[in-house]
Amino acid sequence: MKIPLIIHGYRRKLFIRLVGNGLTQAALAVVTAWLVKELFDGFLTSEHPVFNLHVLLLTGGLIFAAASISWLRMLERVDAESMGQHYAAEVRVSLYDCLSALTPRTLQKRSRGGVSLRFVGDMTSLRRWISMGLARLSVAGVSTVCALVLLGIIHWQLALTVTVSLTTGAWLTYLFGKRMRAAAIESRRRLCNLAANVNEKVASIAVVQVFGQVDRERQRLVRQGQFLQESMIARARVAGQILGITEFSVAMTSAMTLLAGMFAISAGTASVGAVMAAISIVGILLPPLRDLGRVQEYWHSASIARERIQEFLDSPSLTSQTDNAPDLIKGSGRLEFDAVSVTGGLNKFSAVAESGKIVAIVGPNGAGKSTLLSLAARLLDPQEGSVKLDGQNLAEHSLDSIRRTIAMVSPDLPLLRGTIDRNLRYRWRRAPDKEIARVRKLCGIDELLAQLPKGDKTRVTEGGLSLSLGQRQRIALARALLGTPALLLLDEVDANLDQRASKVLDEILREFQGTVLMVTHQLSHLMAADVIWYVVAGQLIEAGPPAEILSGNGPTARFFGIHHAIAV
Repeated sequence: MKIPLIIHGYRRKLFIRLVGNGLTQAALAVVTAWLVKELFDGFLTSEHPVFNLHVLLLTGGLIFAAASISWLRMLERVDAESMGQHYAAEVRVSLYDCLSALTPRTLQKRSRGGVSLRFVGDMTSLRRWISMGLARLSVAGVSTVCALVLLGIIHWQLALTVTVSLTTGAWLTYLFGKRMRAAAIESRRRLCNLAANVNEKVASIAVVQVFGQVDRERQRLVRQGQFLQESMIARARVAGQILGITEFSVAMTSAMTLLAGMFAISAGTASVGAVMAAISIVGILLPPLRDLGRVQEYWHSASIARERIQEFLDSPSLTSQTDNAPDLIKGSGRLEFDAVSVTGGLNKFSAVAESGKIVAIVGPNGAGKSTLLSLAARLLDPQEGSVKLDGQNLAEHSLDSIRRTIAMVSPDLPLLRGTIDRNLRYRWRRAPDKEIARVRKLCGIDELLAQLPKGDKTRVTEGGLSLSLGQRQRIALARALLGTPALLLLDEVDANLDQRASKVLDEILREFQGTVLMVTHQLSHLMAADVIWYVVAGQLIEAGPPAEILSGNGPTARFFGIHHAIAV
């Protein structure tokens, strides 16, 4: 996935308007210069000045030109901001599309603070460059070049003086570019480190408190804050130097124009009106040129942001969808793994979960149990082999239809911030009240809501951490069961459940009519299963009914015998 082009679509229209704005400002600057020249040559330097209608018209023209330039700059600012915001919005959607294609496990390998920085800090850098850098550079560049050309027609020596002064200032500013880039990279790195640390502490402050590391983490935060402060000051120092050069260039341009004009008047090569016209053009051009002193800062910040965003967009998606992929037809829920392989997870794994059966998947850590569920949910596609639901290859069907047919409950799929009702309806926003009532009853949600003053309007925090683990699991189960999926995937949902939540899970396993794949190590739930799959190193080692598998002396029985010894 590539980062969107800046000058594209609607933004191209805005850019053309900005260029037209610059041309119009240049024309008004020339008109102003001509009016000033007429006033000085025809009235102010005359031996017998007469205030007549001609002078009044010239004065009115000057007022109109000034008002028009002010209005154009206001319009320029609006168009520039619109262009920046429009681009930032498009890039933000591209980032979200990339984010939504990553598996939870892949995303967990990234710093949450770093990912957040791409959506917020990097967006600000891009928007600022377009709104206050590129747009300003385009308008000021066009108006300056046009105005200098027309100034050259009035008096070429004065135009040459202004051009040399501005070019010298631009060259000196450019020399500071590498220093600004280095400073911008360092400050962004420090900000990313601080953001990652703060995000981690917000999510796990209890760990800090329980293990008595509050002071230590405070010192770390202070240290990171100092590093960020130093890097931002260093960046501001370089930006200040560039701004100083710009201000010096602007002042020198005004001074050199005035000095050159004085020599031209004394040499008789220019009238007072011509010199004042040149000074008026310079006076109109210089305020926007002052803003260009920060263009280097905006550019380098945006350049670094684009690199980081493109790096994120290049993250490999573990699933892909062909155009016009057909919808998955909901059936009885027969699931087949046909010689599937995933690097670091599964190796030529083959097994079948028959329709309406409960399959318990067991095995040591890292055996590939969660990878099996991810394949079944199509959170990733196998590198070899295929996963079929009711004879249909999941990789060949649309993701939306798969999501409607398959539901999942996992620690990687927490509750979202908002009301309990929003979480319950998240899988099917317009679910009828009858269906909501069904899952609420099945999962004991009504009993849970009776304990909360605001019922289903109770707001939960991110991850549902304001609720107990059992309450969170019951809501997550209800969310998954909405719409009666053909296949239900349960990833260790019975770990650390209270007695009431465990009974709810037992009831769901008895009542659910579809197929269930369940990763568990609880004997009670193993005995409720129809089939056990014992998986080691990505391969199916043993499979069969619980009574048969657990009563023998096979690898599954030995695994649970060791497991109980450790638990005791």
